[in-house]
Amino acid sequence: MSDAHPTGYDPQAVERKWQARWEERGTHRVDLAGARRPYFNLMMFPYPSAEGLHVGNLYAFTGADIFGRFQRLRGHDVFEPLGFDAFGIHSENHALKVGLHPAELIPRNIATFRRQLRRAGLMVDWRYEVQTTDPAYYKWTQWVFLQLFKAGLAVRKRAAVNWCPACKTVLANEQVINGFCERHPDTKVEQRTLDQWFFTITKYAAPLLDHLAQLDWSHSTRTLQANWIGRSEGAELVFGTPGGQRITVFTTRPDTLFGATYVVLAPEHPLVDELVTAECRADVNAYRRRAAATDLVTRRVGEKEKTGVFTGAYARNPATGASIPIWIADYVLMEYGTGAIMAVPGHDERDFDFATKFRLPIVRVIAGPGQDAATPLPQAEPDVPDGRLVNSPGYDGRPWLEAKRAITRWLEEKGLGKGVVNYRLHDWCISRQRYWGPPIPIIHCDACGPVAVPEQDLPVVLPKLDDYRPDDSGVSPLARNEAWYRVPCPKCGKPARRETDVSDTFLDSAWYFLRYPSADRADVAFDPALTAKWLPVTTYIGGNEHAVLHLMYARFITMALKDLGLIAFDEPFPRFRAHGMIVKDGAKMSKSRGNVVVPDAYFDQWGADTFRMYLMFLGPYQEGGDFRDAGIVGIRRFLDKVWALVQKTDAKTPRGQGGQAEDGGELLRHLHRTIQRVTADTEALAYNTAIAAMMEYVNALQKGEPSRALLEPLTVLLAPYAPHFAEECWERLGHSTSVMEAAWPAFDPALAVVEQVELVVQVNGKVRARVAMPRGTAEADAVAAARAEPAVAKFTEGKPPRKVIFVPDRLVNLVV
Repeated sequence: MSDAHPTGYDPQAVERKWQARWEERGTHRVDLAGARRPYFNLMMFPYPSAEGLHVGNLYAFTGADIFGRFQRLRGHDVFEPLGFDAFGIHSENHALKVGLHPAELIPRNIATFRRQLRRAGLMVDWRYEVQTTDPAYYKWTQWVFLQLFKAGLAVRKRAAVNWCPACKTVLANEQVINGFCERHPDTKVEQRTLDQWFFTITKYAAPLLDHLAQLDWSHSTRTLQANWIGRSEGAELVFGTPGGQRITVFTTRPDTLFGATYVVLAPEHPLVDELVTAECRADVNAYRRRAAATDLVTRRVGEKEKTGVFTGAYARNPATGASIPIWIADYVLMEYGTGAIMAVPGHDERDFDFATKFRLPIVRVIAGPGQDAATPLPQAEPDVPDGRLVNSPGYDGRPWLEAKRAITRWLEEKGLGKGVVNYRLHDWCISRQRYWGPPIPIIHCDACGPVAVPEQDLPVVLPKLDDYRPDDSGVSPLARNEAWYRVPCPKCGKPARRETDVSDTFLDSAWYFLRYPSADRADVAFDPALTAKWLPVTTYIGGNEHAVLHLMYARFITMALKDLGLIAFDEPFPRFRAHGMIVKDGAKMSKSRGNVVVPDAYFDQWGADTFRMYLMFLGPYQEGGDFRDAGIVGIRRFLDKVWALVQKTDAKTPRGQGGQAEDGGELLRHLHRTIQRVTADTEALAYNTAIAAMMEYVNALQKGEPSRALLEPLTVLLAPYAPHFAEECWERLGHSTSVMEAAWPAFDPALAVVEQVELVVQVNGKVRARVAMPRGTAEADAVAAARAEPAVAKFTEGKPPRKVIFVPDRLVNLVV
């Protein structure tokens, strides 16, 4: 018999007991080398950048843990590791805020997180924990960088980048939201030109996009990533100039070329200095200075008033031969396409606004039904249904799609164009001018250029720096430690200097899943045999906020490592599910609103199992729910009911006693229906409805005579949701091994069928009654039973039905 509280359910005692028992027995440990049915259940590791976990973290982890436990009970060897994404700006900013060095603060935070995660009852094998701040981990992050550097996929170049004045560092485009920093929503991002390290992710744009169709991902996640990569099919066309310069433009609509009335260059375009006339140079230079102060994402969005300046130069439209003016404007980006566009104001809204403001010609070249070449254009018409070309000699009357291909071929023959594919995706800037991150393993030599740190010298350890606060100089705080960065060149031995930028925290998380199975190995980043056995990840559950950051970067790193022959697969996460978001009293949780829920107090009052189940009962897991304190008591009452049933039955009760378990009684049928529903709902992450099914079953058990045969399957169904509670019940029902060693119960489809169904009876489409009938009742019998109902008879008496609509087992509609 258990040594827990003898009568009532005491969650704290039960949970302490079973956490100690799990540790003692190694219940959550996996034999990675000997596993017969490997199942890698991955959850997104947290930033330990605050004082502890909040309920949103726990919601994500609990849902993933339920799925992992479910798969284990179905016979898989489930590996469920966890770690801490502890480098990066989030952690450093928190350290600056509280006035402690991150090297002291972050280990404390990790200890708090780990304590909370253990208390939550996660099935984590903590032997394989990773911390991105551990030199034993970031040695291999640096090694990954070096593999890409040697392959030409890590390059240093001078480029316009996004600079956050609050973070005092560069941001990737993905970290700028509507012109503001993702971490500081009130801080406008600026543009700076700096020497930065980039991963050339654009070389992988096509497979990153094309592979999405084969991935079993949440539709929302796939769509977000596809839109970010942004494939565009079109043509590169050449506009010549009197001075012999050739301006190449990218357009998705070469069929509108005859309507191009001016050309626009990005302010940074290298031809601007050659093309600008002496009279216009002062205005052009002033405009370029203003554009340089605007962040790239704001320029890309293009929802502001159009600005620009004339260069004084002209280009030749390759279709018409007409001389058209060349302008510069900040809505054209050097990093998209060619940094130059042909402007067709008749059929592009941005070009129309620009042409209207600067009084440039607007020409219709596409006409729809009822329109012709002279039909006015009060606004741009980018999409003309059934459009045909007009004002386009040689192509008038052709459908626009046909003309698009024909004009591209014509210009290819003239040497003035070619069909191309472009992507919205840009190279990934990984340089950060901050302290708290892995140093980039490069040494700069005046004679040899950038030189890789020899692999045997890894890790390049982050030195302790008391003054680590960032500044506006654009130079990393590590540049203040001359003794650290002054080193000899590994190639020639001459004086050289270390790279003082650190790498983006998203590089740390772009490969962490590869490290987990080999986290206990110091000699390799990832063991080939273990990697082949456990990777790619079987199921990944996480937040959609990472759709275009972490998930895309991890896919890129995986593809690159595959191409380098280091792993055998090119997609890390074949199956991904996005969980929803928890709000509090209808509002998103935030410290400013004072509505952040920290789980510890709920653990203390209700226990982890009650809290886990309450979070999962809030709403569909992939949608989220509204956290309200009043709702948790219902879950506790449910567990108390189960506890009482187990106490009443316990290990001494014969397995078949009560509930007519052997002769097909209603309780047995209800059990099989419950197993069927909970199995399907847990598989689909529909945890709230799985819990509801178990509640219904327990209510039925309370009205009958429960037995071990009826309670033991319920205990196994509960194990993923309330693991400590289920362990205690399992022991009280006479078992000496963990409930996680049991098998997920099977159901008999014949017993799971509902014998009685409720037939809705309508008269002229209005519901008048509901009738209980045996499943499979024939139409004639169903109609007879329906007409016999008093509530139906008063509307049908003396009126034979003109028509009967019958849906078997569901509906009878009498039309009279």
